[in-house]
Amino acid sequence: MTHQILSEVAASISELKRNPMGTVAAGDGFPVAILNRNEPAFYCVPAAWFESMMAKLEDMELNAIADARKSQKVVKVKLDAL
Repeated sequence: MTHQILSEVAASISELKRNPMGTVAAGDGFPVAILNRNEPAFYCVPAAWFESMMAKLEDMELNAIADARKSQKVVKVKLDAL
């Protein structure tokens, strides 16, 4: 069975155990595919990359909410009324 590896750098779990920070650094700021018996088990991503990905996901969720609400009637409210 073939598996798609969605990163340019791959390492084995043994390599990750031996040198965790070196394995992350090998990705040069991008994800590293961690392989178990030559199959991708998970992706190791640097903290900055993960934070960026989570921010983009949050933006996508907020855009979906805004799109769902854009056809709703506008209700004007004064701040003093809140």
